[in-house]
Amino acid sequence: MGTYSMTNPGWSIMPLRNTAEQYGALAKLLHWTIVILIIVQYFLAESADELPDGIEKLQILSRHKSIGMLVLMLAVLRILWKLANRGLPTPAGAGLLRKAAVAGHGLLYLLILLQPISGWAMSSAANFPVTFFGWFQFPALVATNHDLHETLQDVHETLFYVLVTVAALHIAAALYHHFFLKDDVLRRMLPFGRR
Repeated sequence: MGTYSMTNPGWSIMPLRNTAEQYGALAKLLHWTIVILIIVQYFLAESADELPDGIEKLQILSRHKSIGMLVLMLAVLRILWKLANRGLPTPAGAGLLRKAAVAGHGLLYLLILLQPISGWAMSSAANFPVTFFGWFQFPALVATNHDLHETLQDVHETLFYVLVTVAALHIAAALYHHFFLKDDVLRRMLPFGRR
């Protein structure tokens, strides 16, 4: 599917599916939505940590859980869309660079899935409900268990720091492609397409 040029040659309608030149509109929307939601999650968690136990803290944590489950659902959708919509060439560069890119993407997807799942399991172990913005409640992943809750809390926090580290490497790799290899790896995922 090609692009349709508008009156202004800098504007074009982005194809829904991936092309050989860039990611499609849905892949970009899911990518950047997940990025923004993960950043929001960090600030919600920090806000909750600074509050004493009470209704305000519970409300922020409930919102944090709901957004976490939204991230999980969007990540699953992103992976399914990626599997059903192959079409983008592998990143430019030597074989080792391509292998590192594939491994990095795989690890990033795994961490984005594990982070909310660990939070869901942590809440279940503490016998706290996980709802989706109050619309419905998810089933408990594990039975109530105080020791398991403590362990999963550590796992959830550790996964976040690993996710941040891998994401930072992902960003660094995209910038390396853009400024040193001077290829289209970064541009093809930018939210407003290419001119």
